[in-house]
Amino acid sequence: MKARFIPSLLLTSTLVGVLLAPATPALAGAYDGYTLRVKLIGGAQYEPLYTLIPEWEKKTGAKVDIISRKNYFDLDREYKQDIAARKIDYCVGSNHTSFAPQYPGLFRDLKGVIPADYIANFAPRVIEQSTVGGKLLQIPRHSDISELYYNKKTYNDPAIKAAYKTKFGKDLAPPTTWDEASQQAKFFAKPPQFYGTQFAGKDEAISGRFYEMLRANGGQLFDKQWKPTFNSPAGVKALNWFVDLYKSGAVPKGSPNYVWDDLGNGFASGSVAFDLDWSGWASYFNDPKSSKIAGQVGIAPAPKGSAGVRTGWSGSHSFSITTLCDNPKAAADFIEFLTSHDAQMLEARRGLIPSRLDAQQAALAEFKAKNDTYMADVFQTFSSAMRDESFTPPLIPEWIEASNLIWPQLQKAIVGDKSSQQALDDAAKSVQAMMDDAGYYK
Repeated sequence: MKARFIPSLLLTSTLVGVLLAPATPALAGAYDGYTLRVKLIGGAQYEPLYTLIPEWEKKTGAKVDIISRKNYFDLDREYKQDIAARKIDYCVGSNHTSFAPQYPGLFRDLKGVIPADYIANFAPRVIEQSTVGGKLLQIPRHSDISELYYNKKTYNDPAIKAAYKTKFGKDLAPPTTWDEASQQAKFFAKPPQFYGTQFAGKDEAISGRFYEMLRANGGQLFDKQWKPTFNSPAGVKALNWFVDLYKSGAVPKGSPNYVWDDLGNGFASGSVAFDLDWSGWASYFNDPKSSKIAGQVGIAPAPKGSAGVRTGWSGSHSFSITTLCDNPKAAADFIEFLTSHDAQMLEARRGLIPSRLDAQQAALAEFKAKNDTYMADVFQTFSSAMRDESFTPPLIPEWIEASNLIWPQLQKAIVGDKSSQQALDDAAKSVQAMMDDAGYYK
């Protein structure tokens, strides 16, 4: 495969780079007068962490200049514009394991910059997922994987339980397979007042969901030569799961245009029986101020596909240091501060899953001590899945481009414009042409 790189950035970083001793916690006033320029992800789930920044400024004497604060899709576009313009005038940037491979030359290898004993605090699988081409390009902030939230009011309703057992000959319980999930979704649905489940039907949201369903059915996106293989029988079965639910009315009609917020708000409205979703929604779903089903939310492991594998598409939000940073030690100290035990506990209390093992354990112990069985169940379920079952999309620069070629075809199949096989064949043809152009077959 032909490597893509940014010659000007790599050359410049080589000229200005120096061998760095691993950063150690800064002494008081260690960076007096220095201004650290950063670009951070914005949004309600991410902002609370930034309230700690004044504490780091006070400790080190440095000032933090947040020159950009946007949702990650906009930040991704901005990074690419920075690369094209050869204007990298900042030190720290928010990153994500799914997107990091797209920026070769922008961010530096953190091995040797961040101490090995600090890195050892993090879940090994998450560190592995943060590594691209042997380079640790990011320190994970918190991790995402989707598990099954369900409405206990629906699952515990005596009339619904009796009707389910009469129809299917088994007791009603959260589904353990995706075939069973489809069966239950259709059983529960009474549109337009109530739906069995829902899904986000556009952008990386649907291509990622398709990818994890494909894996759960024993399929893969690519073969060893990077030829697309997702138009296999396993891929058709995965896509048919979405097509069938949409056609049957078991999901809302707007699903093909839903994004993550639509799912969260939909489940919190009490109009959906179960929802495969991220841990960050946990506290929102159980808060009476935001959710009509507060106190009635259950959590269960994601179901398994036909290959006996659970879905487990995952990723981690993270922080990186640019290759052209003028003060890597200050940048590393800042990142260590924002990914410290105390910082990750601040996010854990809001339902975000820490990437540090010590913070995972402490958060679970804290919820148990408070007799908060719901959040304790959330942490046990999500943390176990991240440890044992998580997987990322292919960590290649072309993943997002491939996703953007795949999801419109998935959407066409879902709404009935194409058969699942035709949609996947068309997507595979486009992805193969893109990968060929990228030099993978030369």
